[in-house]
Amino acid sequence: MKKVAVLTSALSVGVLALSVSLTVTAADLEEIESRGYMSVATEDNYAPFNFMSGSDPDGFIKDILIELEEYSDFEIRQDILPWTGLLASVSSGQYDMALTGASVTDERLRVFNYAPPFASAQHFYIKRAGDDRINSIEDLSGMTLGVQAGSALLSRLPELEVMLEETGGELGDVMQYEAYPEIYADLANGRVDYVINSIVPVNDLISERPDVFEAGQAVSGPGYVAWPMPKDSPELLTYITDFMSHLRDSGRLAELQEEWFGESFDDLPTTPITSVEEFHEMAGM
Repeated sequence: MKKVAVLTSALSVGVLALSVSLTVTAADLEEIESRGYMSVATEDNYAPFNFMSGSDPDGFIKDILIELEEYSDFEIRQDILPWTGLLASVSSGQYDMALTGASVTDERLRVFNYAPPFASAQHFYIKRAGDDRINSIEDLSGMTLGVQAGSALLSRLPELEVMLEETGGELGDVMQYEAYPEIYADLANGRVDYVINSIVPVNDLISERPDVFEAGQAVSGPGYVAWPMPKDSPELLTYITDFMSHLRDSGRLAELQEEWFGESFDDLPTTPITSVEEFHEMAGM
């Protein structure tokens, strides 16, 4: 098996600084095969998709990279970056694609195509364990919400607003944070009343801290987590779509979903998502 090349976040800072002085463009499959490697960007602080166990990468994406190396005839070179700026690094051509837990959104689809989804991204609310004030969506009216700045969660808050309006309520104050660890800390200490996240990190949080947090109901329609790549790489999109079909048909995708997400997602779309119209049709929006 070919070795997966990995750079830590600290080293990636140097890579990004160097890239300022270089002219880099996104590569399609022919160029990737010619040069002998594909460059992918991952992150290090979004369990269970990507996280660090000591100094080593861990999570669903780590296992996917192993599978991709075995499937490919070229090397996979991985850089581990902070989430902030990761997608911009891909869109600017510094990396061929992002392998991370990126939710599909209207805004991102104007820049990227997405491979077939590998997880659900339907949104759910999280409350403090034992908080009897909140037992339904109706109870969220006027309460303070914590959510990650710049995330897909914000773009679909109008769906929760409609749900609240239908019960005679309204969306309360929305506090935006850089990262979820600080959001959860503020939920635990009572600074916010509830938090919204997608189903996979919600399952992960509740399994690890059931004495602190409880999951509530869905506050959005269906959503998807998938890998984005530049729109000028259609052959690479086809290649990764075929790789996803290989994982699905072999049963390996369901195995990894069960291992890392706590459930398999058998009803996900099996085709790429390349436009806002396709996304809305798939999600029933």
